[in-house]
This record gives sequence, C-alpha cells and structure tokens, in this order.
Amino acid sequence: MPGKLVSNLKNAKFKDATNLVNWVKIIKSDKEIEYIRKAAIIVEKTMETAYNSVEKGVRQNEAAANVYHAQIYGTEEFGGDYTSIVPLMPSGVRTSTPHLSWTDEKYNEGDTVILELAGCYRRYHCPLSRTMIIGEAPQKVKDLANVVAEGLTDALNSIKPGITCEEVERVWAKSISKSGFIKDSRIGYSMGLNFPPDWGEHTASFRPGDKTVLEPNMTFHMIPGIWLDDCGVDISESFRVTESGIELFTNYPRKLLENNLSKR
Repeated sequence: MPGKLVSNLKNAKFKDATNLVNWVKIIKSDKEIEYIRKAAIIVEKTMETAYNSVEKGVRQNEAAANVYHAQIYGTEEFGGDYTSIVPLMPSGVRTSTPHLSWTDEKYNEGDTVILELAGCYRRYHCPLSRTMIIGEAPQKVKDLANVVAEGLTDALNSIKPGITCEEVERVWAKSISKSGFIKDSRIGYSMGLNFPPDWGEHTASFRPGDKTVLEPNMTFHMIPGIWLDDCGVDISESFRVTESGIELFTNYPRKLLENNLSKR
C-alpha cells in the first residue's frame, strides 16, 4: 500500500508520523498534571505496601498480589487504573538485569529487591522505583545505592527550562564517574498518558545525543540504575518541569530501603 501511495501521489511528500501525537502531547495541560498528581498518591501508597510485603519467607508472588491490590484500590477518594507495565520486582541475582518481575520463590535473608512500580489514574501514570535489602545491606550495595542516589539528585538539580536532555544525562555521568562508574545510556524519558506495553511516550529521553529542549509542563520519569554481576540498584523520581526547576510528584525516601526489625 505505501508503494501505491508514493507512485500515485508523485507531488506528495511522505514522512514517518509514528510518534506525532506523542510529541504533540509532551507538554501537559493543567488537568493532565492533576491526574498525574493523583497517580503519584497511589504509587506512594503502593510503594509502602511493597516495602511492608517483602519479607524473608514470603513468596514473591504474594507481595506482587498486594502491590496489584494497592494500585487498583487507590485511595478512599479515588481509585486506581491498571498500569501499562506490570510491577517489576526482581530479587537476588535477578536484580542484576533490568525489567524482570517476580517468581513464586520465597524471599531470602540478604536479598536485594528492586521495586519499579507505578500509580495510574485515568491512564495517566506516575512511576517510582526504589531498591531494598532484606536484612542488613552489604557495604557494596550501600555504596552503590549512595552513588545512584547522588547521581540522581545531581541530575534533578540541574534541570530547568532551556536545558537539553543530553546535558542532563551528562550531569549524571559526571557524578557517577567520581566513583569510577561509566554508564553512557538512557536514564529517563517522557511519560504520562499511555496504554500497555509502556507508560513512556517514546519521545524525549535523557541520553547522549538527545537535544530535546526542556519546557515547562513536560513530565518525565528519571530512573538511573547501575547493575553489577550479582546485584543492581534502581532509584527513580517522576517530575514536572516548572518555570525555574522541577516539581517532584512523590516524596518517598530517596535511599536504599533496608527491611529489618527497625521498620516495625
């Protein structure tokens, strides 16, 4: 069919408009921001549910079931929608690879657990990722979490209208290089309204070479992570670009979460 169009419309110019709508909606309206803020309330409650559900001896799928309930139940004032990506909840050595989820195995003492979750309200998403340890965290994981958290904070603090996506990524890269890490890859993306299989918009990304200029009311999920051979650490924030910086959608501790008796 495309060949027929080209051959019969000799004076026409054809361009790939696959993501045209996504680029049009990259700057959100006030109503859209309101929906994402509601999704943020849901994801904070969901993250707390996950933190309280992941314990030694508990089957991973049971914790995932609690997460699903929290996502869909929402709050007393408003309910949640299904998210475009399933809860990503790998544990142990499976945290060394991104985008894995749960199994029916039980959590063990010393497991690293990555929790990449989202709240969704009327198809608008607010993702949030944290990493936790069951028991006392090894020093290697503590150090890695500090590197990721500091790099994330430095990158977030650099954001203002007029800066490009690639400039933000360079701030992250410079921050983690102080600890000897090199990771030239995407650390975030535009997000908001979407359906499965993704809550990302497939437009602007914080990566080398992306010269998209940030403008107020663009919304992003910044999720830098570092993965080693036997573990990994993810810590993320979702935010709105404002006239002078950013508005974080959530207020959840930006650190490694340790699941031990002190949480009781």
